[in-house]
Amino acid sequence: MNVAVLGGGAFGTALAIAIGQTRTVTLWARDSRHLQEHRESARLPQAMLPPNVTVTGDLPQALDHDTLLFSMPMQALSPFADAIGDPLTGKALVACCKGIDLNTLTGPAAILAAKWPEAVPAILTGPSFAADIARGLPTALTLACADETRGETLQKQLSTLTLRLYRTADVTGAELGGALKNVIAIACGACIGAGLGDSARAALMTRGFAEMTRLAALLGAKPETLAGLSGLGDLTLTCTSDLSRNFRYGLALGQGDAFDPAITVEGAATARAVARLAEQKGLPLPVCTAVSRLTSGDLTVPQAMEALLSRPLKEE
Repeated sequence: MNVAVLGGGAFGTALAIAIGQTRTVTLWARDSRHLQEHRESARLPQAMLPPNVTVTGDLPQALDHDTLLFSMPMQALSPFADAIGDPLTGKALVACCKGIDLNTLTGPAAILAAKWPEAVPAILTGPSFAADIARGLPTALTLACADETRGETLQKQLSTLTLRLYRTADVTGAELGGALKNVIAIACGACIGAGLGDSARAALMTRGFAEMTRLAALLGAKPETLAGLSGLGDLTLTCTSDLSRNFRYGLALGQGDAFDPAITVEGAATARAVARLAEQKGLPLPVCTAVSRLTSGDLTVPQAMEALLSRPLKEE
């Protein structure tokens, strides 16, 4: 089976570099000229594309592959899928983005399933930075697919010596873990930026993880999925590293600094989607709701912290 990565951003390019170490890969990018000429992404300096990777700006050519990895910002996935006229029958569709769509309030695999009902989509998610993957540093991810046979095939096809994939059939849990941890990372960044300390960050991570687990369980996910790489693992990485865009965005909010609008912050849109979802389900998610109001400008960091600290005392 041949592989195409759709999206020439940092993560898509890193996946192409990793998978291209052992098999042929086509990398599609809207602006493919730089990658074609220099064999290097401006977002991943000193990480060269291996010879097995072919770069193209021709989308129909990229779609003519058995396995398609959709690597783009979450809020861009649905419009991109709508723009593809091909039925993609019989192909393996793997979502490689994290978040909840603002219009449908669903995750990336659900977006692909709604667009191509005959397909069995998968999602690739977990604790990872594109730079680590591109450099060949050991990384473990979750590959979630409801079809176990298809999941096993994809696991073997996409794993490399340094990119280790663990398989699950719990697509909902994997989607929500990857989406919600970005929201909690913004909260943790704001906490550190405001000078509230590491103890407060640990409390936010813990209570945030409880919210992730409650919402996931309500939507049919397995608790053990949230305790794995796609949930707790990704939460730990994203809430504690300056390499996380969501954490850095929260840090800027906490410090009262401007943040580069050109940098995609998946957690900001996801926080608003989660707040709407929680309201629909009647499920209190105070940390996620506070982040939604904070990123929308309806709440300051001191107000958000005061609201969280003034909640009624209760059993854990």
